[in-house]
Amino acid sequence: MSDFSDNVLAWFKSHGRRDLPWQKKPTPYRVWVSEIMLQQTQVATVIPYYQRFMEKFPNVAELAKADIDQVLHLWTGLGYYARARNLHKAAQTVVEKFSSEFPKSVEALESLPGIGRSTAGAIAALSMNIQAPILDGNVKRVLARFHTIEGWPEQTKIKNALWQIAEQSTPIKDVAAYTQAIMDLGATVCKRSNPSCDSCPLNSNCLAFTTNSIKKYPGKKPKKKLPVKSVVMYIFQNESGEVYLEKRPPNGIWGSLYSFPEEVLEANTALVHEPFENIPQHILPLESGKSLQPLRHTFSHYHLDINPRMVAVKQNGVEIAETDHWLWYPLDHSVEVGLAAPVKKLLSKLAVPL
Repeated sequence: MSDFSDNVLAWFKSHGRRDLPWQKKPTPYRVWVSEIMLQQTQVATVIPYYQRFMEKFPNVAELAKADIDQVLHLWTGLGYYARARNLHKAAQTVVEKFSSEFPKSVEALESLPGIGRSTAGAIAALSMNIQAPILDGNVKRVLARFHTIEGWPEQTKIKNALWQIAEQSTPIKDVAAYTQAIMDLGATVCKRSNPSCDSCPLNSNCLAFTTNSIKKYPGKKPKKKLPVKSVVMYIFQNESGEVYLEKRPPNGIWGSLYSFPEEVLEANTALVHEPFENIPQHILPLESGKSLQPLRHTFSHYHLDINPRMVAVKQNGVEIAETDHWLWYPLDHSVEVGLAAPVKKLLSKLAVPL
């Protein structure tokens, strides 16, 4: 496989990306944060989040001692919030167990919360120049096309085959450059749609290209119809214009994020506005409220149809928020907490956008 890596490295010298923020001073911490943010997220989206995150938490010790609400606040809008919670836990582990120094083996890196084999390999290769294969989405696509590996890459048998090829393809020398190069090649040339095969350094030996079967690889995930769940989200607004938000449990969908109180609508059930169920004791509704434009939020495994309802309320004798459980959120966004994506969207319609 030396020709494969040699061709990738030669291409990288002229065409690789070198100006991404995490490529400057590629410490284990900086590479790690970027790799976690880039999971399921485009580079262009990640860059401003990464820059704000580094400004607030320039090293692993600063991240470890931060409040989880601060971390989630800076993550708001990136989605897949378990990544942020695991990032915070892993930072604390690095500080407490490894004296603020990232371990120098793939196995030890993989033991940290939220770090899988590919992410561990990327940290080791890009920041320590340790020979370690990676297998992110871009690399899977390059290898599946080059070797015409049939099937959906997330199937165990297919993934194992791709890992074996990735190991064989990773050179002993120039590991950091090769790792960045193979990711760049997948992101900028061997793209999911409209790949630039004519400018690919691997096209003469790429089986998918030479057999004119690029569109066949990698195999697609088997389709299944997503179920639909429906909720009413109550936007309780007090006399000061603040809205009531509750902190969700630490695990599950939107774990530790702030959201509006909600009621689940069972299938084929009419939308009920009165009486309110499970009203917090410190809120006194002054009206039945009005419905706002419904919206749909799609997760990987279901659609969530949200029916927002705006309700004017009076604070029922409680002045101080229990910030670990609930708070009155000012519409100037001066309170820094993590917000569920549809909550952020709804708030943007009530005041100046975030």
